[in-house]
Amino acid sequence: MSVVVTLASIVLIEPTGYVVHVKSNEAETEQYLSTSNRISGVIVIVIGAVGLLDIVLEWRTATGVLVGCVIAILMVLAYCGLIRPSVTLGKETLVLRNHLRDRVIPWNQVTGADVADILRVHTPVGRFRAPGVQLVMRDLRKQRVGGRKLSPDSSLSRADLVVGRIEAHMEQYGAIDGGEVKTNWARPELIAIGVLAVVGFVAALFR
Repeated sequence: MSVVVTLASIVLIEPTGYVVHVKSNEAETEQYLSTSNRISGVIVIVIGAVGLLDIVLEWRTATGVLVGCVIAILMVLAYCGLIRPSVTLGKETLVLRNHLRDRVIPWNQVTGADVADILRVHTPVGRFRAPGVQLVMRDLRKQRVGGRKLSPDSSLSRADLVVGRIEAHMEQYGAIDGGEVKTNWARPELIAIGVLAVVGFVAALFR
């Protein structure tokens, strides 16, 4: 494990492939996310940004605006699908940051966690899925058929790490009454998609 220290936080780069941000204040938190998904998302967004720059410089027409809006919507979707998802463990709550909404779950509401194809957190009001922690089909096939032992950086090992940390937080903070489960929609992302869709529709009318 390598450690990067900044003024605001400590970033732990786990050998399992997850980036773990540990804030160095009273409300210490751990954030688990997929580095490979984020790299893919950044690549898509950079390619989209190059396309938008080309449209701004060379294609200043209503059709160009329409195409630019489509590209921008795809960039926002890439952010939502590949960069946004994460799992954050704090002293008071477990936050599942999904594609278009967040689940804020107090520890007294968490009854368990497991992994099928994706991390699942169990509560009295239902089971919530967290795309920030996913299994790779290749590792699932290896697990089902047996064969050689999975490496420490496999998706199964990474998922087991997160489940273990959730269970540890349940034991430590589960007795604290934190209220009910809350759902927050990703408003900035949804607003951006809506505005781009409207601008694209207007541009299509004036082509």
